[in-house]
Amino acid sequence: MMKMKVRKAVFPAAGLGTRFLPATKAQPKEMLPLVDKPIIQYGVEEAMAAGCDQIIIVTGRGKSAIEDHFDVSYELEKMLEEKKKYELLSIVRQISDMIHVAYVRQKEALGLGHAVLMSRELVGDEPFAVLLADDVIDADVPCLKQMMDVFDEMQCSVIATQAVDGPAISSYGVIAGHEVPGKFGGRLFEITDLVEKPKASEAPSNLAIIGRYILTPRIYEMLMNTQRGTGGEIQLTDGMRALLKHEKIYGFRFEGKRHDTGDKLGFLKATVEFALKRNDLGGPLREWIKQQKL
Repeated sequence: MMKMKVRKAVFPAAGLGTRFLPATKAQPKEMLPLVDKPIIQYGVEEAMAAGCDQIIIVTGRGKSAIEDHFDVSYELEKMLEEKKKYELLSIVRQISDMIHVAYVRQKEALGLGHAVLMSRELVGDEPFAVLLADDVIDADVPCLKQMMDVFDEMQCSVIATQAVDGPAISSYGVIAGHEVPGKFGGRLFEITDLVEKPKASEAPSNLAIIGRYILTPRIYEMLMNTQRGTGGEIQLTDGMRALLKHEKIYGFRFEGKRHDTGDKLGFLKATVEFALKRNDLGGPLREWIKQQKL
């Protein structure tokens, strides 16, 4: 039997970004810059580094800035060329030359499961990755690449997880499962159940689901038959629970640092950390921070 390969990555980007108003009134939160690169571009680069050559972005009303960002900008390129700003020109060209991007509209925000379902026709009958742009993961080996290695061997759906201790666990989907001995350095878990936002005292483990998934195409059938849950939305977790009755799903505790840029404080921390790592900004920023009477 031929091994399944993951070539397509889906980015749900139809949310309204209300936590960042008024900045997100007229621009998508996915386009807010971490230093000088929009949040969503970090995810797209991660997907490409993991071997995906087709990017599918699920957008909604008012998200045309995302499409423009990954498109060719003739006027900007011409101006940079005329002014001999070749370094900037190459940065701009890299973005539009990057990848094959397709867009699909989610007309109503009916939840993450529904957003994933919108990608069905573009993905077809093959496994695919889902990346939530809000979760920016800084890792030596891109998080999705780590998960691809697991998928290549196990040929089953894989969900990224991270240990979250204390009451914060109740903000996440949480996995129940057991470690797969001798595989991937104790980082792989066979999932027996998935619980959405449990009370801290009732959480089945401290392993929270983070915004990276590799899913088999059967998830679409499950989502089609998933009843609307909380807030009238189709939850991806419910679809995965249904999938669990037919196929194995693994949780993988990735190596790397996750930044929750969908949260204001998380966004600020990520901005500072990414800036400190830069050769051009790290030194001066570190000096400036030292001078502040914190």
